[in-house]
Amino acid sequence: MPDPISWAAVWPYFLGVFVGAYLMGAIPFGLLITRVAGLGDVRKIGSGNIGATNVLRTGRKDLAAATLILDALKGAAAVLIAARLGGPDFAVTAALGAFLGHLFPVWLGFKGGKGVATYLGCLTAAVPLAGLGFALVWLATAFLSRFSSLAALLAALATPFVLVGLAEYQFAELFGVLTALLWFKHTPNIKRLLAGTESRIGKKS
Repeated sequence: MPDPISWAAVWPYFLGVFVGAYLMGAIPFGLLITRVAGLGDVRKIGSGNIGATNVLRTGRKDLAAATLILDALKGAAAVLIAARLGGPDFAVTAALGAFLGHLFPVWLGFKGGKGVATYLGCLTAAVPLAGLGFALVWLATAFLSRFSSLAALLAALATPFVLVGLAEYQFAELFGVLTALLWFKHTPNIKRLLAGTESRIGKKS
């Protein structure tokens, strides 16, 4: 019976996966796309966020859609590549790295987006059925409330429970942590929701 692999032997590989995923997640697509389109710095409008919701406030739905897709794809790509290289443990590491990269990109002084699209991309790549569940909760909440932030908060809150229901316990633990980070990054939105001053979907601010 072979000896179990020691952590000392494998930690450099996990570190490499984490760093690679972090760098992928740190690509600020919202900022890059709006600059290429000649719209300047998206951080100077609306909420100052680099995500798709704030890009939408430029009036360019196409750029917002591109930002959403690319932010999701970078998370999904990181998880899929890592899973191919080393299975679920690498996938968990990559999801954490990509999500932190989006939230705290080194290129922007660690001031990044709120992570909803990247969260969804990581989740869908890891457990597609849970990704579908997230999307359904988001769509239902957004349709009823017209608040993108509330939709994201409730969809993320439901995700760890969905993963437990699917017996994906390792990912449930991970996305419990990611959900806490997503809620933390949405602190200003939560305050505005409670105060009744949060912007609704499609409204410029």
